[in-house]
Amino acid sequence: MADTASPAPIVVTEDVYDIASDLLVIPDRGTPLVPNIGLIGGSHSVLVVDTGMGRNNARKVLDAALEFARGRRLYLTTTHFHPEHAFGAEVFAEASTVLMNQDQARDLTTKGQAYLSFFRDMGEAVARELTDVEFVKPDVVYRSSYDLDLGGRVVQLRATGQAHTLGDQVVTVPDVGALFTGDLVEARQFAIFPWFPPNDVDVSGVRWQQVIEHLLDQEPELVIPGHGEVGNRSLLTDVHTYLRTLREEVWTRLSGGIPEDEVVAEVERLMFAAHPEWVGREWVAHGISCLAYEHTASN
Repeated sequence: MADTASPAPIVVTEDVYDIASDLLVIPDRGTPLVPNIGLIGGSHSVLVVDTGMGRNNARKVLDAALEFARGRRLYLTTTHFHPEHAFGAEVFAEASTVLMNQDQARDLTTKGQAYLSFFRDMGEAVARELTDVEFVKPDVVYRSSYDLDLGGRVVQLRATGQAHTLGDQVVTVPDVGALFTGDLVEARQFAIFPWFPPNDVDVSGVRWQQVIEHLLDQEPELVIPGHGEVGNRSLLTDVHTYLRTLREEVWTRLSGGIPEDEVVAEVERLMFAAHPEWVGREWVAHGISCLAYEHTASN
């Protein structure tokens, strides 16, 4: 999580770059609580993937999208309900059609206000970006899949089911093999486990691994993670290996009767040694606690 010493979570739209024909990414530039944002174009419409945190960031993203669109119709979708990905949707409400899967819409309704308060407590820079945030109802709510025709390019929106959140969504651009993953995948970063009992326990390490296996089967050529540099399917492999190893190490120790606090300490050391260059170390303990709960539930 961010703290008062972290840089402000500001989206910089001047750094936008092409990753394929009529397909742009506004990169996170390694800034905490800034996501990678996608602009996907077809002959008559443009889809924006994620908004950035709050109104100010979303206005910049909308301006960039309007410039990119040049009169084409705008759509907005968000990979999941967390603030840096979705808490700017109100800015797009009048200028675009907002699409969301039903589980994500439910996440936003049931947990959005709590996450707004939670994130505002992370420091002045974050709280400032979340001033006067309002939630909007999506124009289109789908159950598990939605194919959006942008004109000569059909983009696939797919709800993955429970993993990082209950309402995770991936966005696939089949004609160029591009996959927007949201926080199901991060580059050179430990998987973000929002495990905050008793307030939020919807993340599942077991289901998350299964979701990544399904995404690997699709063999994408370009993978745009929630945070970190754009890469290829090796990003998926990295996450899958990490989640599998984390589960094996945690469950083996718990089955052997080792207390959970000792499991956390031991497995943290193993993960840090295996990935000394990865950021987000604070999320390893959350992942261990989540998997410890799932181990108990499975027995």
